[in-house]
Amino acid sequence: MGMATRANTRLLLLLPLVLAVLVVEGSTAAAPAAAAAPAAASPFRTVYAFGDSFTDTGNTRSTTGPYSFGYVSSPPYGATFFHRSTNRYSDGRLVVDFLAEALKLPSFLPPYLSSAAASNTSSAQQVGVNFAVAGATAIEHDFFARNNLSLDITPQSIMTQLGWFDAHLRATGAGSKDDDRRKKVGDALFWVGEIGANDYAYTVVARDTIPPKLIRDMAVQRVTAFVEGLMERGAKYLIVQGLPLTGCLSMAMTLAPAEDRDNVSCVASVNQQSHAHNRRLLAGLHQLRHKHPDAVIAYADYYTAHLAVMRSPAKYGFTEPFRTCCGSGGGAYNFDLFATCGSPAVNTSCAQPAKYINWDGVHMTEAMYKVVAGMFFQGGGAYCRPSFSDLLARKAQGKP
Repeated sequence: MGMATRANTRLLLLLPLVLAVLVVEGSTAAAPAAAAAPAAASPFRTVYAFGDSFTDTGNTRSTTGPYSFGYVSSPPYGATFFHRSTNRYSDGRLVVDFLAEALKLPSFLPPYLSSAAASNTSSAQQVGVNFAVAGATAIEHDFFARNNLSLDITPQSIMTQLGWFDAHLRATGAGSKDDDRRKKVGDALFWVGEIGANDYAYTVVARDTIPPKLIRDMAVQRVTAFVEGLMERGAKYLIVQGLPLTGCLSMAMTLAPAEDRDNVSCVASVNQQSHAHNRRLLAGLHQLRHKHPDAVIAYADYYTAHLAVMRSPAKYGFTEPFRTCCGSGGGAYNFDLFATCGSPAVNTSCAQPAKYINWDGVHMTEAMYKVVAGMFFQGGGAYCRPSFSDLLARKAQGKP
């Protein structure tokens, strides 16, 4: 096989967590950088998290990670905050970690597949569990397998995580009585991290037979069905994230044609795809709010938060909006899909990650996650609707 053929094959097999570089049918104010804890004691003592690599705190390891981003257990992942890899796709904390800090939880959420959480330890019972897994999709894995679009590397979907949640409730005894289970579930905060970008990535090579609109319809339907499934189990307080500006990731910038750009110099077609996905998701959440008036469903607007940063990166402390901190290849983006972060060829990162938005080409730096978390948790209703403070107040009052 020639060099070009091998490169093309690897590119088609690449399953990044938050990227689908394809042409689709269409493309604020400053907020505090840190997610400071609320002044009053938090009314939530338990959080359950779901999603993909933007939320995964350790369910994925190097042996199970997405193709070409399968080095998450190696340095320099985790170097900034933990000073070692914790199998988070960043140099430090994620938005869900800043959520735990904002709620003053005694620890970060343990990953479900770790021995700590799976063994029903006190930590898992005290603070909750993180079910998010890198590479996860909204649509079930069988769909991709039937269409020959799966490598079986990351076969988990959002519904897989719902099954894990049920198993966790049974393991902790919360599933023995329906009333007990519903009370436990009703007292918790549910964080539904961004999910769906992988669905577009899996089908990028089949756009002629599986159009992006079909993926959008199916993916959003699965996410809304998942959210409703949580409410059927007793969930009353939920925050659902939309997709970020996936067209502003270093990998997208590297692979897309130079003329495919929007007014923030990102890949227009990919950002349009995320925008269309989010609009459809918002419509679905609106219907769920009417159907379940006894629950609070907040929408964390990742797209708008990300856009605010890209419009004025210096305002938020960033000098490198596109260049990868942990990457290789130099150039404007410092990204090489054949030598990604943590691989033998890339075992060091930039000297100042806090100046960078992009960490490894498809994931953010801790600094960027911290800014986004500040927008969600301290930005009023501009980036989280209803606002995070309103959600806390309603829980403290014991009403949805």
